[in-house]
Amino acid sequence: MNLLVHGPAMIASHMPVSHPLKPGRADDAQSLITDPRNGWAELVTVVAPPMATDMDIARVHDLSYIAMVDRLSFPGAMGRVPSGEVKRFGFSSHGDNPPYPEMGSIARNVSGGVIHALQQVSTGNAKVAFVPSGGVNHHAMPATASGFGVFNDAAVGIAWARDRGMRVMYVDLDVHHGDGVEAMFASDPQVLTVSIHESTRYLFPGPPGGLANSIGTGPGTGFAVNIPMAPYSDDKTWMWAFEEIVPPLHGAFRPDITLVQCGADAYHADPLAHLLLTENVYVRVAERLRSISGGRLVAIGGGGYDVEATPRIWASMFAAFSGLPVKSNWLHGPKSAPILDPGASSRVMDEAKGVVDTLKQLVFPIHGL
Repeated sequence: MNLLVHGPAMIASHMPVSHPLKPGRADDAQSLITDPRNGWAELVTVVAPPMATDMDIARVHDLSYIAMVDRLSFPGAMGRVPSGEVKRFGFSSHGDNPPYPEMGSIARNVSGGVIHALQQVSTGNAKVAFVPSGGVNHHAMPATASGFGVFNDAAVGIAWARDRGMRVMYVDLDVHHGDGVEAMFASDPQVLTVSIHESTRYLFPGPPGGLANSIGTGPGTGFAVNIPMAPYSDDKTWMWAFEEIVPPLHGAFRPDITLVQCGADAYHADPLAHLLLTENVYVRVAERLRSISGGRLVAIGGGGYDVEATPRIWASMFAAFSGLPVKSNWLHGPKSAPILDPGASSRVMDEAKGVVDTLKQLVFPIHGL
């Protein structure tokens, strides 16, 4: 069974219209995946999520933060909570994380969806599960909202799996560093986090994290892996760096389950970043992750601010993860992306080679590679 975990309870309807995050992307991806013309009706099961409990959330978030999320999840709440408290927990009316009335329930449902997906795949009830509304919360920290993230659903799911003795490999494809997830498991050698992203020297959340020498702490040293890419890295450079690092580490770590964050904002037309990926590389990386995981993985959404391209990319990745044919009209192909001149292409590849060399020196020996 190929599982799509999605429902109206996972979609915010009161987020400010000017905010770059458009929650309806997940609905649009579902519409593409479940289109009867695909001929997949008997191969894809859609389920609504159970709501995560406060105990689930509290595995990674402070109780005081959970309480603040709930205090802000009502109409007019901003006017009733002291502004200093609101700011201390990472919320603001005009920043990345504006509170909205159903925020607490949406965040619990998305987190519950990730837990349900992990449960279904880990017990063998599903081969692949996809939670398109998840993943974008990967910046949320234990006691602060950050980068559009409220409850860090990826971390909530990983903590649920860890509580059941599973070794988890988390692969973050978002153009932004998966800093929140990394921070929550930086000292845990049973969780291997890998983030391939535009270098934090140029993009949110900024340095010092996210660089190749950020490899975890204490017993988790070597279990946080960052692959920062230079601006304007294209399909060839990005995929080369992925192949050099991710499959060998997956083979050495041998996770019980693989969780993939499918941020689509490294797409060449995305307005919030500077990489040059096409839809084709997203399909290729999904096929590769399916191969190395034995077809047993959980995928979640993520960034993606070109609202036309993101649903197509996610639908294509779901098909590739599931071993289903990718529809040709979902792919615009490499001709749609800018082409680097030879000098620029050489420079971005040289930077990628330096990152890969650093990781092979610092991280690979810890894993026996």
